[in-house]
Amino acid sequence: MSVPFRRIVYPGTFDPVTNGHLDVVARALQLFDEVVLAIAADSSKKPLFSLEERQAMAEHALAGVNGKVRVTIFRGLLIDYVQSEDSRAILRGLRAVSDFEFEFQMALMNRKLNDSIETLFLMPRGAYTYLSSTIIKEIGRLGGDVSAFVPPVVEEALKRKFRSEKP
Repeated sequence: MSVPFRRIVYPGTFDPVTNGHLDVVARALQLFDEVVLAIAADSSKKPLFSLEERQAMAEHALAGVNGKVRVTIFRGLLIDYVQSEDSRAILRGLRAVSDFEFEFQMALMNRKLNDSIETLFLMPRGAYTYLSSTIIKEIGRLGGDVSAFVPPVVEEALKRKFRSEKP
């Protein structure tokens, strides 16, 4: 008999964390005892925020669920990190059909690397299905209002970041 899932790892760049991410975490907490929001240090993406800034924003945004969510930074293969966290599950959020193909490929590769770790997909509520960190950063860069899409700590960080980049 296998041990039930108690801890799930939710990996991503979280550059920055959005209300969609937070919604997926809230949904996962209905199924798991603990969610580890794992910020990927080794990514081909060029982040706007440093690892430390992303971690601090996520921790601040998730402060209300202390003890149930941990925010960490990881390097290397996700599958190795999941094992190091004594977890058997990876959480991925799906917004639209366009996300599925890439996520499906990654899930199959992770299964090939370690078939004892499962990937679970959760969808955010409909109000967040169009959100992405990339879109949020673009709105913020152009001076738009992102308050409905991100926690206040992220809104303020975006304002500071783009204010400092203006000539």
